Amino acid sequence: MREDETVGQILRDARVAKGLSREILAVELKLPLRHIEAIESDDWASLPPGRPRPLARQLAERLGVDLEFHTSAFQIVPGAQELPAPDPRQERLERVVMGLLTVASILVAAWLVVPGPSLGRKLAPSYLTTLPKATLPPPPPPSNSPYPVLGELLPEAPLNDQGILISLRAMDTCEVRLEPAPETGGQVQIHTLRVSEPWRLRAKGPFTLSLDNAGVVNVEVAGVRIAHGQNVGEAWSGRFDAQGRWLRPPAAPAPPPVEPQPADDEEDGTEP
Repeated sequence: MREDETVGQILRDARVAKGLSREILAVELKLPLRHIEAIESDDWASLPPGRPRPLARQLAERLGVDLEFHTSAFQIVPGAQELPAPDPRQERLERVVMGLLTVASILVAAWLVVPGPSLGRKLAPSYLTTLPKATLPPPPPPSNSPYPVLGELLPEAPLNDQGILISLRAMDTCEVRLEPAPETGGQVQIHTLRVSEPWRLRAKGPFTLSLDNAGVVNVEVAGVRIAHGQNVGEAWSGRFDAQGRWLRPPAAPAPPPVEPQPADDEEDGTEP
């Protein structure tokens, strides 16, 4: 081997000696052809970062080249890590720190294993242990007063200054349309309910509530559940006054009773 011979030249000569082409090596090693060409040309910058040395070793193993024998040439390949020279002062400091940690560990272990003079002596009773156990008073019963009590969660008022409370909860998809009365000047609200999705809002003044799938929606207006009686897939629309009362449509009049008709033979006046 010549002293000025590079890794690329060594691997190229080995490939030619074995009668192998670059294309065959690329297929066998599953490498791009340009990587083999870059290695044989010592164009290490064309290889991926951190890959020149591993790729050169892979190609050398296939060609039967021992790169450790060509140490001077292989050192030129990028990726060599040069370790700094050891610092005697740093090594001395590390040994001192490790020694101190070892001594401290031994002292802690001895303190835990060997009982001290205070461990076998009974401590004097503390005034805290002589006090009688305090008994907590039972919780007060829930209050029925309409006024707020500390610690209680009061339900939301069905009707206040902000308007009428409307609560909707759906078991399936349903489109809701809330249309205030024209005299209120409010805006129409349209909302799509999802599965188990609650929607709470307030409306001021009379309004009309419309559902396109009323059978899957529980409706509550001003604290009263609205039994609209519709089935799944049926639409429903209801009008409410300023107090949240449902203005039910008037019931259809009952049909007049049907008078019994005489038999045909009685009309003719003939006897049977």
